[in-house]
Amino acid sequence: MRRTIYLVLAGLMALALNGCVSQGKYQLKEDEAKGLSGELGGLKQQYGKLSADNSLLKAEFDKLKAEAAGLAKENQALTKDKSELEQVLKAKSDTLSKNISDLRQKAADLQEENRKLGDEIATLQKAKEEKVKEVSGTYEHLLENMKSEIAQGQVTISELKGKLTVNMEAAILFDSGKADVKPDGIAILLKMVPTLKEVKDKSIRIEGHTDNVPIKSAQFPSNWELSAARAINVAKFLQQQGLDPANLSAAAFSEFKPVADNATKEGRAKNRRIEITLVAKD
Repeated sequence: MRRTIYLVLAGLMALALNGCVSQGKYQLKEDEAKGLSGELGGLKQQYGKLSADNSLLKAEFDKLKAEAAGLAKENQALTKDKSELEQVLKAKSDTLSKNISDLRQKAADLQEENRKLGDEIATLQKAKEEKVKEVSGTYEHLLENMKSEIAQGQVTISELKGKLTVNMEAAILFDSGKADVKPDGIAILLKMVPTLKEVKDKSIRIEGHTDNVPIKSAQFPSNWELSAARAINVAKFLQQQGLDPANLSAAAFSEFKPVADNATKEGRAKNRRIEITLVAKD
């Protein structure tokens, strides 16, 4: 635009200096100058508009630049957060992996322990079955050896959950008010000796019981002493027949564990008894 202006001015000066330009040419040049002036005005107007657009674009650029800077800062923060999150997730993943490994080991240990417990239970069950068979065998032998006394109601033999009890009325072993085993009683006890000798894993407890009638004897102040003496004498007799004394014990219960009504003669006869029980060893 400046170049155009310079050219116009130069032309006009040339015309003025030369003075030889014709009136027609002058008019032509004047018209050209007017056209160029109009074009210059349009260009100036366009320049102003372009300048305004340029300012707007600069403002928009600055705005976008600020937004880009903000986004870059936000992206940096997000990158940092992502890195921290990845570290946290990795730590948790490592912890979970370790916990899973520990749980698998514990599960394997429990499985092995359950297997061992199963083996132990099977072994104990087998041992229990063997003991039950042994007690049952003892029960059958005693039933066979003492079937006449059992038939007369003087002896009862019971077996419950591996516990075997021989209940003998005192009258077949002792005279009234006495604690020494009489000959008929010895014969009955001898029938039991072979079978009791075979008992190895049980203790043999002899219990003395009486009725509630007070004893009138200078030897025994009360039924306590009588029941104890009877139980001890039976235990001593069994020891004399070769039973291991470490497996023998004697207990006295006097009149305080009745099995029948002491108000009747028959009931009192049942309460006066010796019980030989096979019990588990301590």
